[in-house]
Order: sequence, then C-alpha cells, then structure tokens
Amino acid sequence: MSKFNYTVTNSDAELSIKELIRQNFSFSSRMMARIKKNDCIYLNGDSVRLFIVPKPGDIIEIDLPDEQSHFTPQNIPIFPVFEDDDLLVVNKPAGYVVHPTSGHPTGTIANGIAKYMIDTNRSFKIRFINRLDMDTSGLLVIAKNAHCQDSIVKQMQTGKVLKKYIAVASGIFENEKGTIDLPIGRPDPERVQRCVTADGHPSITHYTVLQSFAPADSKSEPNLNTTTINMVNSKPANGKGGFSLVELRLETGRTHQIRVHLSHIGHPIIGDHLYGIDNARLIERQALHAHYISFYHPISGELIELTSQIPADIEALIAKIKQI
Repeated sequence: MSKFNYTVTNSDAELSIKELIRQNFSFSSRMMARIKKNDCIYLNGDSVRLFIVPKPGDIIEIDLPDEQSHFTPQNIPIFPVFEDDDLLVVNKPAGYVVHPTSGHPTGTIANGIAKYMIDTNRSFKIRFINRLDMDTSGLLVIAKNAHCQDSIVKQMQTGKVLKKYIAVASGIFENEKGTIDLPIGRPDPERVQRCVTADGHPSITHYTVLQSFAPADSKSEPNLNTTTINMVNSKPANGKGGFSLVELRLETGRTHQIRVHLSHIGHPIIGDHLYGIDNARLIERQALHAHYISFYHPISGELIELTSQIPADIEALIAKIKQI
C-alpha cells in the first residue's frame, strides 16, 4: 500500500485537511473519492474527517486503498527492470500479448505478473501504462495504483514521457534523420490493420538512422539532412536494396504507429507480416524493440530513465543482413 505524508506548517493556518490535500497532492477526483470512501485519511495516526483544521506539526497521512487484479496466474516469463512500491517495469519478450483479449484469453504478460506477485509475495492491481504489440519486445510500464497511472498518463499527454524504439527496416533511407507526420486511422473496424488516412488521428514519429547495410554493389548512404514527411497520398521512393537500423521516437502513441509509418514511406520493418514482408528466414517476428523510456516518478518526482538491450533475435538478424 502506498502512503503519502504531509506535516502541517505555520503557513497552513486555518486550512482544513481537505484544502491541504488539494494543495499538496495531485490526486484525481476519482482517486480522492476512493480515498474518502475507504477512510484512508489519518491525522497523527487517527482516522479523521476532511473538515478538521489541523495544527502546525500535525501529520496528515493518506493510504491508497488496496486493489487487486484477477488474472489467472501462469508461468509466463517476467523480467523486471525496475520495481518499487508504486511501479513495475518489465522487459517484455516477443510473442506475448500484454493482457487477455478475446483472441488471447490466457498466456499473457498480465497472467505472468499475477504469478510473479505470488512468487514475490506482492499484491497490487495491474495497470499497464503503455502497450506493446504481441511480437514487439521491450520496456513495459505497470502502475501499481491509480494515482501513479493517472500521473504518468498525464505526463504522456504533456510530452514528458520519452519513448524510443529500435527497428530494422528494409531499404536505405534518403535522409539520416526525419519526422513522419501522418495521420493514422482504422478504415475497417472489423480488422486490426491501421493505415495512413487523411481523416485519421494525428501521429508523429521521429527517426534517426543508426546504421545502413547497403548491398555490396551499392554505395547508397543516407545524407546528413533531415526531412519531414507529411504527404498522405504519396510514398517516398524506397531505398534500393539493403537494410537500415533505425531509432524511432514517438511523439504520439497510436496503435501500430511505427509499423504503419515506416511501411507507408516505403521502409517496412523486417519480419512485419501485417505491414511489410514476412521473412522467417531472417527473423520470425517484426524487428521492433522498445529500448528506452523516461518519465518522472509520480511520488518522488525523480527522473526515471530505463533502457533495454537489443534482444538476441534482432542481433542475429543484424548479423545475417551484414552477410547479404
């Protein structure tokens, strides 16, 4: 259970506990209602009403209500990267859905975390902050309470969360750096595929080419210029042959955003059966990995920066394409 404390000062004279909580904490109205309903507010260790006016030196303590998820525990591999009383960040392997769906009711990361809680004697409600596609690997953030979830979601909305991905894409990019500013929509609600469409949601992806793997008979290399791609109905020419190792930074977080954007500009991710060319000879899933995330801790305010190494199958893919 997460706890919040505040010591009343001389400058807080005549302020009620309700006013002091509103002034010193950023609980959502829904969380505040849950706190009051569960009598989770204490003054000097005793349960207290919100209209009480405390004295300087008094200690206000707030306990967040305990919550639990009800996913079936399963032996799914869970690899913690960071954990404290409020957050859990794991390194998600490829091949697992994040949470149960109609198509994948079990065998998900949520089922694995339920088992992880039993194994580590922990208990919290699983609240996923970000989502990763089934065949995308990398950093996955879980809040252990609604307050932390609300805080990081607000950070995402105000651009304070930085997410970077690594991908291996087909072709040689014309520019070393660029921005893909193209709206993404879902033309058929019965199908999972998204696409660039004029009436879609605003979507922005920034890319940097880390390394190019040109065919032996080609000297094509990306130039040092940057470019912004924002023409919905035209695709830049695909680089002839070769491959590119690309870092991508998301400014928005649409479903399949990186996969759709790279495919639309003629550089689909290797192994992406939905938006590119499925090539099991090279890799059995899309070569996309969430390798970096940073955000401000909802309780301490500390900047949290986390990284995840490129997984073995993408390293093996890079080794293979160097030989092509």
